[in-house]
Amino acid sequence: MKIRIGLSLLLVALFAFVGSCGVYSLSGASIEGKTINIRTLENRAMNVVPTLSPSLTDKIRNRILSQTGLAAVNTETADYDVKGVITGYNVSISGLQGTNQASDNRLTITVEVTFTNRRDDKASFKQSFGRFADFRANEQLQSVEGRLIEEIGNQLADDIFNKAFVNW
Repeated sequence: MKIRIGLSLLLVALFAFVGSCGVYSLSGASIEGKTINIRTLENRAMNVVPTLSPSLTDKIRNRILSQTGLAAVNTETADYDVKGVITGYNVSISGLQGTNQASDNRLTITVEVTFTNRRDDKASFKQSFGRFADFRANEQLQSVEGRLIEEIGNQLADDIFNKAFVNW
């Protein structure tokens, strides 16, 4: 009987301690707030792909919400606020075959993100994130674009999440 009471008290103390330290997710994120406002990314890239903004916004939203347990809200008073601008969508040559023929091309997407942490202003930031994916030069961009956006979007969402909540 004494062991059960002692164990119960120990568990209560442990939960009280963990609760006072903020919320921690299995991803290693430290979450102090309850709400987040994730705004749709504005597309200011020279090359505009109509599906890019909603696709990247959804990836970022899904990554953050699935890993934090925060509630998405559409208010200026959310504990956290994420907004951003797509600043680059560029295709370049990434590999040469011989002396003058491309063997691979590279799609690079760049996003500038402003993250506001209303619970800890020191954790707020404005930063540019860029990722790329290569594809064969004999492939048309339009035929691989969806797959590349998916791949790059996942990487960007991870980078933004880690910077905002894991502080890597």
